[in-house]
Amino acid sequence: MTDFEFHIDNFMLHCTSKGLSEKTMKSYEQALQLFAIYMDQQYSITEVNHVMPNHIKNYIKHLKERGKYTVVASEQSKEHNFPQNRPDFNKKVSDTTIANYLRNIKVFFNFLYKEHEIKNNPVKNIKNIKPTRKQKELLTKEEIKRILYEFDVTTFHGWRNRLIFKVILDTGVRIGECVSIKPEDLDLKFNTILLKNTKNKHERYVYFSDRLKQELKRWLLYRDRYSDSEWLFPTIRGTQLDITAYQSALKQAGDRANVKNVSPHVVRNTFAKYYLLNGGDLSTLSKILGHSSVEVTQRAYLDFTNDEIRRKYRKHSPLDHLKI
Repeated sequence: MTDFEFHIDNFMLHCTSKGLSEKTMKSYEQALQLFAIYMDQQYSITEVNHVMPNHIKNYIKHLKERGKYTVVASEQSKEHNFPQNRPDFNKKVSDTTIANYLRNIKVFFNFLYKEHEIKNNPVKNIKNIKPTRKQKELLTKEEIKRILYEFDVTTFHGWRNRLIFKVILDTGVRIGECVSIKPEDLDLKFNTILLKNTKNKHERYVYFSDRLKQELKRWLLYRDRYSDSEWLFPTIRGTQLDITAYQSALKQAGDRANVKNVSPHVVRNTFAKYYLLNGGDLSTLSKILGHSSVEVTQRAYLDFTNDEIRRKYRKHSPLDHLKI
């Protein structure tokens, strides 16, 4: 084990002790392993104390020039992931991905400096990258209808996947939160769901419509006939549904419906934007989505298209409402 690998492992133990999510942990570890490989291959550096600011700047330049998935953290992963078969293989690494890599590297070296593992902090004067924000995608009413039509509700998994889509669309929950819901977390009297497995580890309530309530009631009766699982949306075997399995099923439904790049996150974005377009306020939306502050919600969702602004204006026109 190299000095670099030792400190990465130590940092990951620190992240575990802080209770960071599995997704965040994987993001840190992948970024740091790839950077360690680059330092070893390009500069024969395997000790964290030898990393200089220029090394990091050159790595950022390298990321901008290399193609996606052309470098992997583990060569063994190629045997079952087949990155070369991905449709975006060797395409340009996005500014957002590069910004995330740099942020993760900075967190790592700031940690080492704070723990007195390194004498000089190489990221001290390196500024974060601010990528150009893309406008969040919004599924249209027709696209939503087409996607829903693609789920085969005569099967257990088809009905389950269709209902999960509706739950996210009606409540804005993250897919990780959704697959962790248990029947006892539902309150059908007050139309609420208690989310326990949240991103920030703080439980919160979300609310659903009367239309969704009726579908949840039917699903519970159907589910109980075929499964005694502890999960509200289990696999056919009764185990917890894997996030990536649902993402894949949703993408396939979207492809069949001719709706490209649909994902649970796009459905969550659609909930948020329709909530605002229908007159909802940012403060309440922030609490529903589980954001740390209203500012986070504002940065994420105040990027309406001209058509969306036009629709929102027509709904709230002062002259129309005053009728004078």
